[in-house]
Amino acid sequence: MVAGTKQNGRIINLEQYSSDGRLTIPSDGKVFDYRKMIEVIEKLGRPLTEMEAEQYRIK
Repeated sequence: MVAGTKQNGRIINLEQYSSDGRLTIPSDGKVFDYRKMIEVIEKLGRPLTEMEAEQYRIK
């Protein structure tokens, strides 16, 4: 199927919304220990705040 054609009544046109080809925001350079963060998130049952997440940042 050709990009931009109809699928289930909807038109897919990603180019209209992307300015430079990226589908995500560029990284800010911060690296986190995601495994530990996921364990805590599962225990808490909610996302971490920015201050809580900073505890798991790898510097």
